[in-house]
Amino acid sequence: MAIVKKPYGVKPDGQAVTEYTMTNASGASVSVIDFGGIVTSIIVPDKDGNMADVALGCADLAGYLGDHGCMGDTVGRYGNRIAKGQFTLDGVTYQLALNNGENHLHGGNVGFSQKMWAIEPVEGNGQDSLKMHYVSPDGEENYPGTLDVTVTYTWDDDCNLIIRYEATTDKATHCNMTNHTYFNLAGHDHGTIADHVLIIDADVITPAKDSALIPTGSFMPVVGTPFDMRDGLVLGEGLEQTADCPQMAAAGGYDHNFVLRKGAAMGMAACLFHDETGRMMEVITDQPGVQLYTACALDCANGKDGQHYGKYSGLCLETQHYPDTPNNPQFGSTVLRPGEKYDTTTIYAFRVTD
Repeated sequence: MAIVKKPYGVKPDGQAVTEYTMTNASGASVSVIDFGGIVTSIIVPDKDGNMADVALGCADLAGYLGDHGCMGDTVGRYGNRIAKGQFTLDGVTYQLALNNGENHLHGGNVGFSQKMWAIEPVEGNGQDSLKMHYVSPDGEENYPGTLDVTVTYTWDDDCNLIIRYEATTDKATHCNMTNHTYFNLAGHDHGTIADHVLIIDADVITPAKDSALIPTGSFMPVVGTPFDMRDGLVLGEGLEQTADCPQMAAAGGYDHNFVLRKGAAMGMAACLFHDETGRMMEVITDQPGVQLYTACALDCANGKDGQHYGKYSGLCLETQHYPDTPNNPQFGSTVLRPGEKYDTTTIYAFRVTD
């Protein structure tokens, strides 16, 4: 395999941005830029061998520098929400940025998705990798501890996109990273994901209190609700129930954390399928939760190929620990301490079916 790099534009501060593209034996490819560690495209075949880009994205760097709904972003330090931007750790209360109403979202005002990452391309036999590195200083976005982060994107000949997150710290902190790519298996320009079938292996979700989507701290069974995707659900049929389902009405669709039956063991979390193209994407992870987001608030006029991405034009499957875990000890822990290593892997496996 081979990795191709090309200029992707220049930031207002004069920093040049580079795009790296990994292409496998079948011609399928994944592209990432060093600004934000953003996935800019995922090109994979359908059942007839036709290639299409299944990741929503911006037309140029200017789009990613502005509000782009986190399309393709590498998210950190903490993916998802922290209530009122506060947590207490080892007796000290920290106040983070309030960048989502009264709450903290996806790392703050300037999260990892707006940082320049040092990328080391690593070419291999049957797979290529992009090893990205960033050091988040103590106090950045008011998080404690210097966090040394490596995120490795690997793309192989079987069309597996493997994302490994690693981090260490010199002071106790919270760490909960994820990827925010929007997928549409019919192609990024298809329109909506209403004709996709989604399976999520979860018996319960962490319900939200209201439209701010902070969890109540309890668990809600999916049985008898539009969140029951254990045997597969046509997303359009689920989205049609938005107004009648209080949880969905608050979010304008799906923007919820599913508690995976497998727990923190490496295993299948979800499977997305598009019948017409035969494309399928399996999500395999060692994280205990996955946030399903159906682009309920997406409005991007600067999409690739002149596209204007709107509501439900793609979906995210963000593997993670549960939202607001720092304030809900019953959810487990996202604390990382000196001498420990944050080390988690998620695989987006692209397949075709007849």
